[in-house]
Amino acid sequence: MPSGEVEDTRRPAYGPGRVLIFIYGIFALSATARASVQLIRDAAEAPLAYSLSALSAVVYIVATIAIAHNGRRMRRLAWVTVTFELVGVLTVGVLSLTHPELFAHPSVWSGFGVGYGYVPAVLPVLGLFWMWRSSPARIAAA
Repeated sequence: MPSGEVEDTRRPAYGPGRVLIFIYGIFALSATARASVQLIRDAAEAPLAYSLSALSAVVYIVATIAIAHNGRRMRRLAWVTVTFELVGVLTVGVLSLTHPELFAHPSVWSGFGVGYGYVPAVLPVLGLFWMWRSSPARIAAA
């Protein structure tokens, strides 16, 4: 180790944390693949829905990286990203029910993630819970 550097002794994600990171990674890949195919093949058919699929892919990618990292800044980024994801799923879910004409073609978050077995609606709740539960500040205070 070069002089002046401090060894990182923080514990990596374990147990449920690793499972959560794995699921986020799967969703990052699947949302990216879905959005890519939709935008390449049929972008003009449903630009809003397909753009939201691309946005969800970016959110899942950033969330996966941020949750996997244990640093203070990345933890903050994870909180912001996963909260944005929850708001996005709820907003798009409600809009897809109240204004179905906007979502004639499905996106990852339309119908609260019905195309993915509602996992997109449950995943951010689990992510926020896990981040709260594994918070170094909360653990140190206990």
